[in-house]
Amino acid sequence: MNLPSSFIDRTSKLMGEDACRELCEALQHDTPVSIRVNKGKCDSVPESSVSIPWTADGYYLSGRPTFTFDPLFHAGCYYVQEASSMFLEKAVDKYLKSPVVMLDLCAAPGGKSTLLRSSLPDGSILVANEVTRNRSQILAENIVKWGNPEVIVTNNDPADFTSIGPLFDAILTDVPCSGEGMFRKDEMAVEEWSPANVGLCWERQRRILRDIWPCLKPGGILIYSTCTFNREENEDNVAWIAGELGAEILPVDVEEDWKITGNLTGGDFPVYRFLPHKTVGEGLFLAVLRKNGCKDGYEEYFMEDIKPKKNKKASKSKNDKNNRPVAFPKEVKEWIKTDRETEYIVDGSMVYAVSGKLNAVEKVMKDNGHNINILHRGITLGEMKGKDWQPHHSLAMSMEINDNVFPKAELSYEQAIAYLRKEAVVLDSSVPRGYALVTYSGVPLGFVKNIGNRANNLYPQEWRIRSGYLPEEIRMVF
Repeated sequence: MNLPSSFIDRTSKLMGEDACRELCEALQHDTPVSIRVNKGKCDSVPESSVSIPWTADGYYLSGRPTFTFDPLFHAGCYYVQEASSMFLEKAVDKYLKSPVVMLDLCAAPGGKSTLLRSSLPDGSILVANEVTRNRSQILAENIVKWGNPEVIVTNNDPADFTSIGPLFDAILTDVPCSGEGMFRKDEMAVEEWSPANVGLCWERQRRILRDIWPCLKPGGILIYSTCTFNREENEDNVAWIAGELGAEILPVDVEEDWKITGNLTGGDFPVYRFLPHKTVGEGLFLAVLRKNGCKDGYEEYFMEDIKPKKNKKASKSKNDKNNRPVAFPKEVKEWIKTDRETEYIVDGSMVYAVSGKLNAVEKVMKDNGHNINILHRGITLGEMKGKDWQPHHSLAMSMEINDNVFPKAELSYEQAIAYLRKEAVVLDSSVPRGYALVTYSGVPLGFVKNIGNRANNLYPQEWRIRSGYLPEEIRMVF
């Protein structure tokens, strides 16, 4: 890899010539592949793995598995995530102790959102947003596969949230950056880098922060992160947030043997840098800030107080009558097992199950935001097909599915791959006709409609494995 000379010059001035040389050398070598296990679906530990010390469920792998051909990957049993980014868990554990409403503003492809959903206190609501349309679809797919129902996925510009007001107890801004930490993973990141692009990035980051700052409650927590090394997008922006927007910069507990680097600009405020020549991972910068205005530290907010503002100018939609709890056949309500207060919402031919808290957050965003575009929320239970409700793939992936309701069909590896390619599968004759839940290693993969001589495959067309071959060697995570 030929690094730009201007990058080397700038980095030498920031961290010194010796450290810069060590960093550039490290960027010529790969880092271990790492994953985070979804303990809501899987209790296994990857074979021949090493625990990542700053997260409970993360592991460095001894090699690179064939993820595409691992059914448990598609089932949401783990997420392939760069190790440094899992440090987010330490900030969450330290400052978010009770249920919160949190926004992951720049969330695609979903690594940090799924980590947040596993780390946030029970009873929390997560809004995962992505501005780019095609990336937001990938985000929604990964959220659905992870299986936690207390998530709303949106596709909006940060400015669309400004008018919502202080809804969020915490916001993660993993802002688009110049991507210096991605150099060894993405050749395009090297080709597109320039000092001018760094300048565009830090200016855009500040626009994003200005847009979203009114949405954070007084006393709320902002977690700011990038995957780049320079000071403009990192320490300088954190100092700007504190001084211009009004925030206190907070410490995070770290261990010395993690070899995390602190502030490189001479400032006395805490920040956390993961540099590849010191810490096993890619580049990450993270800082935690508390918005000024709270009393005695962190002020408690209760989601029962979340109420939409009345908008007298808003006209009633002809579909409003569908967006309220309705009577469902008993068997549909029994598709989920939950002790949460559940509301059932019809939207066209689809029916959703959402908690009361999640529904309240959604209403606030829709009533007060600027054209908030919701791609997914809660659990999509099913779709009306003729006179029947057909169970949805979101239900199969959900941790709340009452899997005792549906006949199960355990698939072999070959059958599982065929199913994930959306090919027809033939089930054992003991499986009754109708909708059945197909599993691999006991974990749900999705639904089929068994018609006897074959089973109609209900796996989402857009998620299918497109490759028509199997590698000679298949290496699994578990």
